[in-house]
Amino acid sequence: MTGTDKRAPLLRDWDGDAPAPEAAPAVDEGDPPLAMARAAKGLSRRSGRLARAFWAVFSALALLVLSLAAWDWVTALAARVPVLGWLAGVLSVALALLALVIAAREGFGYLRLARLEAMQGRAAAALSGGDARLAREVAAGVAQLYAGREETGAARARVAAALPEQHDAEGALGLAENLLLVPLDREAERVIEAAARQVALLTAVVPLALLDVMAVLWVNLRMVRALAVIYGGRGGWIGSARLMRAVLVHLAAAGALAMGDDLLAPLAGGSVLSKLSRRFGEGAANGALTVRAGVAAMEVCRPLPFRTRPRPGVAALSGRALKGLFGGEGA
Repeated sequence: MTGTDKRAPLLRDWDGDAPAPEAAPAVDEGDPPLAMARAAKGLSRRSGRLARAFWAVFSALALLVLSLAAWDWVTALAARVPVLGWLAGVLSVALALLALVIAAREGFGYLRLARLEAMQGRAAAALSGGDARLAREVAAGVAQLYAGREETGAARARVAAALPEQHDAEGALGLAENLLLVPLDREAERVIEAAARQVALLTAVVPLALLDVMAVLWVNLRMVRALAVIYGGRGGWIGSARLMRAVLVHLAAAGALAMGDDLLAPLAGGSVLSKLSRRFGEGAANGALTVRAGVAAMEVCRPLPFRTRPRPGVAALSGRALKGLFGGEGA
């Protein structure tokens, strides 16, 4: 055979001893993949000053135009029919007051979410630096965060009594986490499981793809807002949009595309119907995705990181949420 077969393997002679497998450099699994890191960086990047200035000027101009148009309309109507003009003026003032109240609530909700984010940063700084004093301050702040909830009264009293005795950061933050956040974690898990069941059912029964997507997005948004309220945030629309952005950044940084096991777990333990039917299989997969987004929202909204208790497993939550939903074994 004179020619060379291009499909044959290429063999090369190696001079010297072959390197041992254990000599290969270790793979760093702590950092996210490059694509995920770039996605997280792109999602977390804030808009530039020029863009923010443009939108600020545009919003001010639009508000001015709308106000002048409303004023001209009310005065013209008052000149033609005085009674209707006065009625339109009163309704316009009422609408403006309601808009101010809604804006104030949105701003308050935004500040509450910012407070949770700042508390997370201080807790991380206390743990990384071993600062016991800062950790005690953060733990006291977590207790103060839930001062308006009667069901946390006993837990807050126990934290206040035992906190001065904690002389390390791990102990101070662990005390607040065990007494204050673990009950909230259980409530948050129930919310996530309920949302996953709703998403799975909607995906399975809604025939139109567009309605399916809209319904799933609405359920996920409601879930994220409910989780924010559980951990001390407020569910305003602006705050919810900021929270959803933070959840997307968290998913990208954690490697949202590496979720094969999370998607296969509910299907592997489900019924034959969920394995054979495309719609029911998509419902189980979307439910698992909702659970993953919910766990990410827990980490974003939680004032303290998971330290004394493990982070909720996506596969376990998906299994509990979807077990028996599509005709499998009962829960």
